[in-house]
Amino acid sequence: MTWSDVTLIAPLVAALLVAFAIIVVDAIAPHRDRIAVAVGLAGLAIVAVLTVWTDQAPGLAFGGAYTVDTLTTYLDLIFIAIVALTVLVGPDYLGPRDLPVAEFAATLVFAMTGAMLIAGSADLLVLFVGLELMVLPGYLLAGYAKRDALSTEGAIKYFLLGSFSSAIFLFGLAYVWGLTGTTRIAGVADAIAAAQGLSPALAMGVAFVTTGVAFKIAAVPFHYWTPDAYQGSPTPVTGYLSVGPKVGAFALIIRVFVEALGPINADWLPVMGVLAVLTMTLGNLVAVTQTNVKRMLAYSSIAHTGYILVGLTAYAADPNSGGLEAVLFYLAAYSFMNLGAFAVVSALQKRPGVTSQLDTFAGLGRREPYLGILMTLFLLSLTGIPPTAGFFAKALIILSAVQAGGWVPILAVITVLNAVAAAFYYLRVVVYMYMRDPQIEPAEVDHGPLLRLGVAVAAVATVILGVLPGPLIDAATKAASSLFRG
Repeated sequence: MTWSDVTLIAPLVAALLVAFAIIVVDAIAPHRDRIAVAVGLAGLAIVAVLTVWTDQAPGLAFGGAYTVDTLTTYLDLIFIAIVALTVLVGPDYLGPRDLPVAEFAATLVFAMTGAMLIAGSADLLVLFVGLELMVLPGYLLAGYAKRDALSTEGAIKYFLLGSFSSAIFLFGLAYVWGLTGTTRIAGVADAIAAAQGLSPALAMGVAFVTTGVAFKIAAVPFHYWTPDAYQGSPTPVTGYLSVGPKVGAFALIIRVFVEALGPINADWLPVMGVLAVLTMTLGNLVAVTQTNVKRMLAYSSIAHTGYILVGLTAYAADPNSGGLEAVLFYLAAYSFMNLGAFAVVSALQKRPGVTSQLDTFAGLGRREPYLGILMTLFLLSLTGIPPTAGFFAKALIILSAVQAGGWVPILAVITVLNAVAAAFYYLRVVVYMYMRDPQIEPAEVDHGPLLRLGVAVAAVATVILGVLPGPLIDAATKAASSLFRG
């Protein structure tokens, strides 16, 4: 280890110290949730500054096992924003249920370190370690309300299927390692390029890897754990699970498929195309039938995975189509608008016993104008209506599919049709908020300043990325251009 290595991993080290600091503060001043949250947010700000600072001198660390490039920085900042928003939203929901806030914040930061390690991985083994560091805290968070039977059930399903998928993914990595003789991502790409084709053995390894990551992103037909895990988890946890592990899993896909398996992109192209169609179509069709908003957003999350896979397919068909840039933009935009939607659901469920059924939203626009307006904004963005972040996210995905040529433009048509279908169940919630009267007298929503701040930040980001998407598009383009392409 050299000082250069330490400098490059400074954000990771800082993130671990932030998590430990939250635990120490909680031990010294127990039940002082706001202090723990303040320490966590201040620490995350320091991590963000260090992340930007290390980007000024990119390079490889630990003999080429870890890399700092513009893509690493871009993804790390998304992870930090996701965790910061979740930490803001969480206390108002967890406090009334006597669930510890400090441990919640610390667990989120530990999960973030795993995601950051994935973003900078230049070695298959380091990448797998980062994946496990990210998902293990997720299992804990899914069962955070341990006295809730639904939470326990969802956590067990998430843990068992997540463990199986990790084993399948690791088996695939072992195949790739054995056939190429290296775990370095650049070395794997060089070995595959030298082989000039996809051998049957390598095809088996790629199949295992694809299956493993398909579980992590909840792609159809590997999605069935998602609705139960999301519905049973505490709502702030559901918001995090819908974006944090998804962004981390797509970071893994970019490092493995775009970099390591880049020379055989024509071979995994049809697989990604089929997964994209199945995922977005089934996710939207099942979401239409849901009367529970949390479960609806869970299936919606599956559909958005399909949209992102369209961008990845477009890149595989033509690296100059803008597909990778569209994927990176979509990950950032989706994080803010989906976290915002779950934050509003958390606000409504602050008092124990309040469900997330559609009836709970009846009349919300009149009795809570602030939450009603912001929920409408997030739902419109998820639908893809301008001028919101979701519009440009979908537009970039569709344009990349059109520009890819071949059969890929068919995916653009299917994406548009799915977006139209999604508008039905998103706007149905808006109808309930403004055109339905509550069947029973609803309890007043007493949301605190932290939750209001979190919702406001998500709303501002959703609007800014819709009105002025240029800076983020430029950042996504720079991140994509810095990527080693095999």
